[in-house]
Amino acid sequence: MPEPPRHNLPAEPNRFVGRERDLDELRGLFRETRVVTLCGVGGIGKTRLALRVAAGLVSAYPDGVWLVELARLRHPELVDQEIGRVLGVREEAGRPVFGTVLDRLRDLHCLLLLDNCEHLIDRCAEAAAALIAACPRLSVLATSREPLRIAGELIWRVPPLDLPDEGTPGEGGPEAESVQLFLDRATAAGTRLGPGSLPDVVRLCRALDGLPLALELAAARTSLLSPGQIADRIDDRFSLLTTGGRTAPARQRTLLAAVEWSYDLLSAKEQVLLRRLSVFAGDFDLDLAEQVCAERPISEAEIVDLLGGLVDKSLVLCDESRRRYWLLETIKRYAVECLHQAGEREVLRERHLHVVCELQERHFTTEMVEPGVPWARRLEALTMSKSLVDDQRMALDWSVESGNVPLGLRLCAASSGLLPLCGNLTEIVTWIERLLSLDLTQVPGEQIAQARGYLAYGLEARDELSRSLALAEESLAGLTADNTFARCVIHSLILVVLLRMGRPEEAVHHAEEGLALALRSGDAWNQAAALAGLSAVALTRGRLREAQRHGEEALARAREHGHRWIMARTATQLGAVAEFRGDLVTARAHYEMVVPWLRELGSDLDLSRALARVGRVTAMLHEFAAAREWLAASLALGRETGQRHGVALCLVGLSMLAEREGDLEGAVLAAGAAVRLRESIGQQSPALRIEELLGRARTKLGDGRTTSLWSRGRAMSPDDAARHVLEGERVAQKAPVAAKPVRHSLLTAREQEVAGLLTRGLSNRAIAAELVISPATVARHIANIMEKLGYTSRAQIAVWAAEQPTVAR
Repeated sequence: MPEPPRHNLPAEPNRFVGRERDLDELRGLFRETRVVTLCGVGGIGKTRLALRVAAGLVSAYPDGVWLVELARLRHPELVDQEIGRVLGVREEAGRPVFGTVLDRLRDLHCLLLLDNCEHLIDRCAEAAAALIAACPRLSVLATSREPLRIAGELIWRVPPLDLPDEGTPGEGGPEAESVQLFLDRATAAGTRLGPGSLPDVVRLCRALDGLPLALELAAARTSLLSPGQIADRIDDRFSLLTTGGRTAPARQRTLLAAVEWSYDLLSAKEQVLLRRLSVFAGDFDLDLAEQVCAERPISEAEIVDLLGGLVDKSLVLCDESRRRYWLLETIKRYAVECLHQAGEREVLRERHLHVVCELQERHFTTEMVEPGVPWARRLEALTMSKSLVDDQRMALDWSVESGNVPLGLRLCAASSGLLPLCGNLTEIVTWIERLLSLDLTQVPGEQIAQARGYLAYGLEARDELSRSLALAEESLAGLTADNTFARCVIHSLILVVLLRMGRPEEAVHHAEEGLALALRSGDAWNQAAALAGLSAVALTRGRLREAQRHGEEALARAREHGHRWIMARTATQLGAVAEFRGDLVTARAHYEMVVPWLRELGSDLDLSRALARVGRVTAMLHEFAAAREWLAASLALGRETGQRHGVALCLVGLSMLAEREGDLEGAVLAAGAAVRLRESIGQQSPALRIEELLGRARTKLGDGRTTSLWSRGRAMSPDDAARHVLEGERVAQKAPVAAKPVRHSLLTAREQEVAGLLTRGLSNRAIAAELVISPATVARHIANIMEKLGYTSRAQIAVWAAEQPTVAR
């Protein structure tokens, strides 16, 4: 397999000119310090220099060099999210994402480049200080208009490019960095300047104080004006400049003059478009620009030519294919001010909100709701929806600021389809809560009910089950009968919550209601979801044939719809049924089926768990080398995304692998680490399964050695415990150890009776009638059995009881 990339640095858009001494000095600094901040005025070239420095340091950092672009962020709380996104770390329920980031980076030898920190300086400083303190092999390179002012920081002031020597015009000019940059960019703009132009070029470079952005803007104009004409105009502009403040450094006044002068040279319509483009969060495409920015005095048909003109003048940047466009931050800030002065800010922000909402609704409908859509189109809609996440944040910001609650709630509902894939659960919950806290007098009750449902959806993923259930039930009561898609989704959500709360008897009603609605409306997505829910309920009740039948129907409906995520969910459910049935070959086939679908979706969280399931079942089939590969892949992905649930699941699989390979020591270590990790995130561990493992270890290794290993495993990091199993080549040659049957003598006589009746698929009420006890007593007995056996469902008890010869059935 190809080696994964060790950086995310962009390719250089054009030739890097000059600063060789700066590059050598900066790279050398990282041999003696861990935090370097490049400071300087906007446009002086901080970002370009930092990227060049970082590219030269890739070989010095085995775990990579990672760029975190902060310019498009507007809220300090998003700094942590963006660092996590770049590192591939996913948000985890009940835990700040920054804690997960720290765990991810703690032992890595890597360089983090934080670009454009100035508008979020306090949070950037806090984050950098915490990272440096917790991660001893991490280095930070930052760019900012002001220092971070943290301990250990080395502040490196970025100088202008070298200027020609004073004296006779032209002497020493061609060798000066500023002149080289201007000539290079003028050539790129299609202008070839002869030796006769050199004196004017030197004069222009001195007038612009060697500032790279100012030089590039000036060079872009050489297709219309000679260097002498440009220099003359800039000199005139300086005499009129007052906006930078008379006490501001000359270089700041020069840069402002260069930007303002460049703006003034645009046509009236180019000026209108440039200031309107500042409404976008980051990069954008032509379609988005046309929809948001086309309004008098410019028409939609004019946008493409006007945008091309702005690109040619270096005021808008684009990729090689001219599919994605963006503004330099300095230009964007100037354009934002122009938009405000033109009185267009509110109108453009409102139009931006409308367009983003309509686009996300269209993508959501294509991706999930509309029947008969080819998968390629659904995937394209999902990809486009993901690309709008930053603009979605900006649009939601405006919906809160302006009080446009109806449109904000529509946008939240449309983006809810991204939740399982993008991991932005906390963020969407926060937006809905903020919107619902505003004045709702103009919001239809139906929309409020639907918003509560999607809020409940996010809360379930954050493990806030009681609140999720209450809101979901409120939502269902408020939705009209014809809103079938939303009603189906809420029924499926309530089913999941009730199953997680151990209330399957109540859950079955919602599965049946959701299925009936989906069948009447021809909604294949929700048919598949409801059937998967019915399969899960049947499995919980020990009705394996029913669970199998519903699972097969669910996968068939999912295939009919074609979305890979619902297909993966239903196939996983079928795998669980097969695993409970003891058909490990079939279980593995279903789990393996899911892997390429999740990879195509980029759903790393679900993929990590899927890989762990395949590895666990493969270990149970005694195919140890293959199991090791699956579990290693799961562990790597779980670590990268920061999902401890997935890592804990992987450690359980590694414990099973180690024992079956004959390495009881590794099995105990991995189990101890898994239990400790699960405890730290509030998960329960199967107590009796652990006790069984420890019992076998005591028999073979002795009490003292087993106790020592268990304590050591609980104290080990998940990585160390996993490494012991994954890298223990010696254990593969030992004789496999067969697991002993569970000691059912731990159950009382009455508990054994209840377990036996569960094999017949009886409800609590039916068991109570047969044993002449109350249903509440039956429920208590079942809870006690789960606690003693370490199980979490009735189906597990039923499968166990069916295998015990002394349990009455």
